[in-house]
Amino acid sequence: METNRKPFSGKRRYSIRTELTFVFFLLIAGAIMIIFLANTFFLERYYLKDKQKALDKAYVKLNQAAADNSIRTSKFGVELVQIASKDNIGVIVMDDDSKTIKYYASDAETMVKRMWDNMFEKTDSLPSGYSEGEADQSEHNGNSSDDPGDYYIVKRLQDSYNQRVQIVLDRKTSTQYMEMWGMLGDGSFYLLRTAVESIRKNSGTANHFIILVGICVILLGALVAALLGTRITRPILQLTRISQRMKLLDFSARYEGDDRTEIAELGENFNELSSTLEKTISELKTANNELRSDIEKKEKIEQMQREFIANVTHELKTPIALIQGYAEGLQDGIAQDADSRDFYTGVILDEAGKMNKMVQKLLTLTHLEFGSEKAEMTRFDAAQLILSELSSAVLLANENDIHVRITQAQTGSQDVHTDETGRIYLDQELSPVYVWSDEFMTEEVFQNYFSNAVHHAKSVEKQGSGQKDKVIDIRFEQKENCVRISVFNTGDPIPEDSVGRIWEKFYKVDKARTRAYGGSGVGLSIVKAIMELLHQDYGVINYDNGVEFWFELETAAKSRQTAEET
Repeated sequence: METNRKPFSGKRRYSIRTELTFVFFLLIAGAIMIIFLANTFFLERYYLKDKQKALDKAYVKLNQAAADNSIRTSKFGVELVQIASKDNIGVIVMDDDSKTIKYYASDAETMVKRMWDNMFEKTDSLPSGYSEGEADQSEHNGNSSDDPGDYYIVKRLQDSYNQRVQIVLDRKTSTQYMEMWGMLGDGSFYLLRTAVESIRKNSGTANHFIILVGICVILLGALVAALLGTRITRPILQLTRISQRMKLLDFSARYEGDDRTEIAELGENFNELSSTLEKTISELKTANNELRSDIEKKEKIEQMQREFIANVTHELKTPIALIQGYAEGLQDGIAQDADSRDFYTGVILDEAGKMNKMVQKLLTLTHLEFGSEKAEMTRFDAAQLILSELSSAVLLANENDIHVRITQAQTGSQDVHTDETGRIYLDQELSPVYVWSDEFMTEEVFQNYFSNAVHHAKSVEKQGSGQKDKVIDIRFEQKENCVRISVFNTGDPIPEDSVGRIWEKFYKVDKARTRAYGGSGVGLSIVKAIMELLHQDYGVINYDNGVEFWFELETAAKSRQTAEET
């Protein structure tokens, strides 16, 4: 449904305080006007009704007393005095012999005279044009008489066969009276009389007073309305400023009013709305940042995939080219003698072995990175595991004239020896080092560290001896709830610009040297993937005379539960 409602332009025509003051002014002025009109048109009628009601009440008491013959008793006399004095009523009761039965009046003679005047209808009606302030007037309507009397009938309120109610004017005092006279149930006559103020005069005075008071009330009301408007609009203005700041996405403003009205509730709603919007926008920004991070991560993964393919292609290109070249040589009959053929086939087998080794490492790394490998946490002796691994690995170290040592706090530093059969032994048995980890993955980490140390170990001069020595030192260092296993080799430290990148796939500090021993640059990436899967620390430390690679394994039983939950 379409409407013609125009949108808010942003410019106020007037403030709530001005509108409230104007409305308050109209309400007060309207109330005073209503009082003025009611006083002018209805006060006289209400006043006369009230006076007549008082006379009716006195009449009922008189008629009841006359009916039960208690009108002459002193008890009723007391009751009559109470009734008459309360409403300022004069009372006189006369029997049919013109004898006074009861009366209560300040002027009994006047009451008797007014009784006879009414009974014989000697009171004339008020002449037209007569002013209540005049003392006498010769012209009058009604009964003709040389003496117009002291009273005029101003108005007849009730006229029945046994009762009349009228308002009369005393010409001498210009005082009006309401009179009720007639016959009681026992045949006696009665007259009830009470003074009636000049309603018109009093009404005019009251209206004049109302106007004066009204002006004061309007002025005071306008001031009160302005102050009240200020009090009411102050929190509204505060809420307006808060909404303006919220429009600019500033949610730090808070409503701090101390009132307990609906505006305070609205302020609390504003505060909750501000907090909700701030939280929502914060969540949206967080989600946006996460989305950007995911996009960047996706782009990085795609870049890594491209680099991975390029690196694999590059790593495989050389051995494939060698294999292809030597195979073609064999095919073309270049190798005529047995030694040449053995050499050619040896190169092919060597390169094929390197390719196979690299492919196996890449498969292992892929499984680790994509979550295909799960850690099987068991408790085992890490020292015994490393000794078992050294049984085959130490032969490679001996071929390169490397001295292998094991350092432990309990046993100190001792060399690893080999006997005539190639089996290794120690001068002192190692103390057990029980850990919670995956045994196969731990062996893989140590193999990569040790083979890396063998290929990069160099002879360095012993301090103060002048002799050079090529050493690999395997160390066990007990820490709180874990043990640090490190593999140190003498040689050149890793360049500082390469320390942070050696864990990347296919990164090689010395490409020529790595190619010479068949390295693929994947071993340390496998170490990184395994240690992150086990949620354990690992790292590298440069020394002046060599490099130390280390990793940690938990010795506390809680590590098993943590790893299994992960």
